[in-house]
Parts: sequence; structure tokens; C-alpha cells
Amino acid sequence: MASWLYYLCTPFHNIQKKMKLSDFKFNLPAELIAENPSENRDESRLMVVNRKTGDIEHKVFKDILGYFDDGDVMITNNTKVFPARLYGTKEKTGAKIEVFLLRELNREARLWDVLVDPARKIRIGNKLYFGDDDNLVAEVIDNTTSRGRTLRFLFDGTYDEFKKTVESLGETPLPKLIKRAVNAEDKERYQTVFAKREGAVAAPTAGMHFSRELVKRLELKGVNFADITLHAGLGNFRSVDVEDLSKHKMDSEQFMIEQITADIVNKAKDQRKNICAVGTTTMRALESSVSIYGQLKPYEGWTNKFIYPPFEFSVANSMVSNFHLPQSTLMMMVSAFAGFDLLMKAYKVAVKEKYKFFTYGDAMLII
Repeated sequence: MASWLYYLCTPFHNIQKKMKLSDFKFNLPAELIAENPSENRDESRLMVVNRKTGDIEHKVFKDILGYFDDGDVMITNNTKVFPARLYGTKEKTGAKIEVFLLRELNREARLWDVLVDPARKIRIGNKLYFGDDDNLVAEVIDNTTSRGRTLRFLFDGTYDEFKKTVESLGETPLPKLIKRAVNAEDKERYQTVFAKREGAVAAPTAGMHFSRELVKRLELKGVNFADITLHAGLGNFRSVDVEDLSKHKMDSEQFMIEQITADIVNKAKDQRKNICAVGTTTMRALESSVSIYGQLKPYEGWTNKFIYPPFEFSVANSMVSNFHLPQSTLMMMVSAFAGFDLLMKAYKVAVKEKYKFFTYGDAMLII
């Protein structure tokens, strides 16, 4: 009798199988990792996965028009990627050093949290020089982790002049898994058309499939766009090194949800409209600021929320995503939304049909 009472009184998601890291392993041929974006943003391939029927359809991204109607809402991430990768030289030795700007710690003091490579060559007090004329200098003032450092940029000009200098010397921070050299096209294509608030070092890639023309066509159908800001960090690419997923710690990311977005989303929820989260970063922000009644709340702060199966989503009932790497936290979140078995089936189909994976890869719409 006690066992029956347990099943009757325990929420369904609490009695599902406990997911492990090894559950998310699959064979991804290297040639399926996209090195370049599609020729046109809205003409990447689109796999449509239906959670109710289990059906899988093969479309082109702009066909997404057929899945949304008047009053539906698409929530996008308006973060803007800055040119975070700098190449400099170490004083005296001239050793080549890569500096990856992670986070501005103090605007007035020009303090930044950074990664350096190779880390073993850098010590507190070292000076680094950037640019052909050494027109930007930084001093290492703290060792925060085995690879992380705090730099103070020594710059006499205004803050705007400093930022312009950094932008002129910086490189678009494509993930290292993309082996080719960064080119001029990446500066524009490694942003979404929604980008307006600078602060990310990784692009919210699901949003990169939307062209301005497609957004306009969706708006003409009556689809409402609302945005959040989540400044995506390198934690999106950090590997999970524990089999027990409950022990994995996500990097904190800064996010903001304004009242106007909460109002648009909550109105659509009340009217039982379709609410689509564009990307895992958007979904993380939404699920990090929800009331106990499932209403979206305005918020400004940080989140390290790790979403993996089983998980009950409170806001969106559809989702746009890229195809993610095996055993990545991004894949885990999408599987929590689609359902683990269905997502694994979809990924198996994607590999067979040669869909492109990762940052510049193809898209999936989960309905």
C-alpha cells in the first residue's frame, strides 16, 4: 500500500530516471560541425520536432512562418558579442599571448577578468602589449584560477577611446572548435539581428537564423517579439566532468528581463498563445525569473541555473535551438524540453541526414 501511495503522491518528474552524463553521448562525425554559416541567415535547414506526436519534419528555417500565428510571442536574447579575443606579447621575452576578455570588473579602473593562453607564462606584475605600436598595455594584477587572470589596462584616454581601441584590436571570439581563421564576414554573422546590449563573449546562436526580412514577415502575421538580455559566457562551451549531473556547477551569467517583456509574455500565457523561446540562453533567463504561479517576473542580476532532465518548464511551450555537441549542457537543456528519448531520436536523424551542428549549424524547432 505504501508503494502505491508513493507513486500517487510523488510528482511524475521526480520518479523518472535520473540522468547521467554518459546518457548524452552520441557519435558526431567531425565533418558535421559547421565551419561557416549558411549563405543566408534564414535558409539554414530546419528540423521540426513535435513533442505530442513524435513526428519529425525537414524544412528550411524561413518555413518557421507556418508554425506561428497572430498573438503568439517569440522571445529573443538581445545580447551583443564584443571582440573579446586579443593577441599580445609579453614584456622582455616577446612571447605571444592570447587574452580572452571575459568580464569587465571595474570600468573606471579598466579592470577585466580574462583568460590567458599559455597561462604558465604569465605572472602577477607582468606587462602585456597589444597592437603593432604597443598602443594598448595591460598589467597582470591577480591570478584567479589556473588559467584566469585579472588585468588592469593602462590607458590614458577616455573610456570611449579605450573601448574603441579594444574593438579595433580585438577579434570576433569564434569558438576554438571552429578551426579556420576568423574572417571579415564573422564580425556580422556572429551576431543576431536582435543584438543591441554589448556584453557576451559567445553568441546566442539560435537567434542567428533570423533575418530582418523574416522578422518583419512574422510581425506582419501578428507575432509579437519580446526580448531578454543574457550575456552568454564561455561556460556554454565548458565540458561537464562529473557523471552525476546534480554535481555540475554552471558559470554565472548576467541577465535582465524588463517589465515590458514580462507583460507581453504573461498576457500571451493568459490567452493560451504559443510562446517560443529562441535559444537556450533565452530559456535559461526565463526559467530563472518565474513566480510560483508560472508568471514571468522582471529581474536584473545573475543566474547559474542548470537545466537538465527532468525539468518542468513554466513559460515557453516551443523552442528554437541549434544542434549541440554531445554531453554539452546545451544539449541537456534541450533534451529536458523535447523529452530525452525524442531528442536522441532527432539527433540520430540529424546525423543520418547530415544536418550541421554547433555555432554555425542548422536549427531545430520543438513544438
